[in-house]
Amino acid sequence: MDRLTAMQVFVESVDRGSLTAAAERLGLSRAKASRYLAELERWLGIRVLHRSTRSLSLTSAGELALIDCRQMLQIQEKMMAARHDHASVPKGTLRITCSQSFSQSYLANLIAEYSLLYPQVTIDIQLLDRAVNLVDERIDLAIRITNTLEQGIIARPLGTCYSVTCASPNYLDKMGRPQRPEDLSRHVCLTHAKFGAHTWTYRSTEESGELIKIPVKGRISANEALALKDASIAGVGITLLPSYLVRNELSSGRLEAILTKYEVEPMTIYAIYTSRSYMSAALRTLLTFLDERFKSDNFWK
Repeated sequence: MDRLTAMQVFVESVDRGSLTAAAERLGLSRAKASRYLAELERWLGIRVLHRSTRSLSLTSAGELALIDCRQMLQIQEKMMAARHDHASVPKGTLRITCSQSFSQSYLANLIAEYSLLYPQVTIDIQLLDRAVNLVDERIDLAIRITNTLEQGIIARPLGTCYSVTCASPNYLDKMGRPQRPEDLSRHVCLTHAKFGAHTWTYRSTEESGELIKIPVKGRISANEALALKDASIAGVGITLLPSYLVRNELSSGRLEAILTKYEVEPMTIYAIYTSRSYMSAALRTLLTFLDERFKSDNFWK
């Protein structure tokens, strides 16, 4: 049996959580897909999946085999793509998702530049502040800012996202400027519903470097950072926001950074996409374009 196909069955089964779904994706019968999986296990000499009539899960050995199989399939994709590079013009539709704040602050401009370079590519941008199932929602590329990725996700790091604690000068003049994270207990804190909703974590850059976890509360919580930025500019309270979102406001003085002697754990910006037997020229060129732009922009280093 074709070992690359056997690897595809294995990877697709993990990604889709079902051998039946993997078989449908690859145009195989379930019985044929099952034989490919059994052949892969015989070839590797290990059991890669725990299988039952209702579910499947990776074995410990399977977790390691999954990494190697993905790499093998990516090499195959790269070789196939190279064969088509000269004849393949990027075209078609790409569905992309990211948060509204990141699109407005940075990504939308990059997508506009890419569109001018590749006018035959149509781009559909979905602004969603949540993790999506790329397969179910027909998403080609998701941009996520996180430090926790689900098992089996294909992700390419693009850059680093730093955060800043800030408030309007008017609020700080009236309520005082916190000197230590513990001082936040006396302030109105505007929180993100998914990131630090009840606790903000800092690390001192001057002392022992131990983590400091501070409970926070306030009158406004939101699942979109733009709302928190607007409220902080209006003088409602202190908030913790990604630096890409407030760099202009910090430069203009509309917002003031505080607790600058304390670090907030940075997060990674990922390009997330579904493993496929052949990546379209449009998606491949977009990934390359984004990778180059992030690397050339010192803000993300």
